[in-house]
Amino acid sequence: MLVRPTSNLATEGVCDLAPFLSHLFSQSLQQGIVPAASKSAYIHPLLKKPSLDSADVKNYRPISNLKVISKLLERLVTSQLMAYLSDNKLLPDHQSAYHVFCSTETVIARVLSDILTALDSRDIAALALLDLSAAFDTVDHSILLLRLQRSFGLNGSALAWFTSYLCQRQQHVSLCHIVASTQFGVPQGSVLSPILFVLYTADVVHLVEQHGFRVHHYADNTQCYGCCHPGNSAPLCTSASLC
Repeated sequence: MLVRPTSNLATEGVCDLAPFLSHLFSQSLQQGIVPAASKSAYIHPLLKKPSLDSADVKNYRPISNLKVISKLLERLVTSQLMAYLSDNKLLPDHQSAYHVFCSTETVIARVLSDILTALDSRDIAALALLDLSAAFDTVDHSILLLRLQRSFGLNGSALAWFTSYLCQRQQHVSLCHIVASTQFGVPQGSVLSPILFVLYTADVVHLVEQHGFRVHHYADNTQCYGCCHPGNSAPLCTSASLC
């Protein structure tokens, strides 16, 4: 009896499934509906750092294990969303995370260069480093959808798809077999969540700039900084506090 190589069997399996997956994904995007089965995740809490207290639940990161089909659909949406944002020049200029050719080095180089330029001009600089705790879990769905519509022009079936994606999600915690519906946050471990978080926080830049400060983001880390003549340090401190 002849046995075909495993690689050929896998390839044939993908080819057999491709038309059905293509039809499923097309219907999902056209109708603006995410299947309920794709909105269920198993949460595996992972300790953020080995040195942290394992008895404190705050020290765990809730990583979502999503279904393969759900991840494929998210990759398709992420690809189309990034193309739309790039073509229309809507990607945040001051965010270095989840961008091609941008990294933590980009943030360091930008902020350090601006501060050193101010010091070379005999000015003083003030820098505030902000880090949002449990960042992905704090996303308010209604605010995110409003931002997608008003700031990035998503509407129709596209906005309906994201509404369906966010609403009535369920997560199962593997340690204690608890099932809970989520009203806030985007799933950690998702392909789509990082870019949604970036769009959710993009308008923070305008708020900071209204106070005369510069800003640069890396994921949920925000660097706000400004400079002035040494004799004007008091107004700078006041503006920093208001900002």
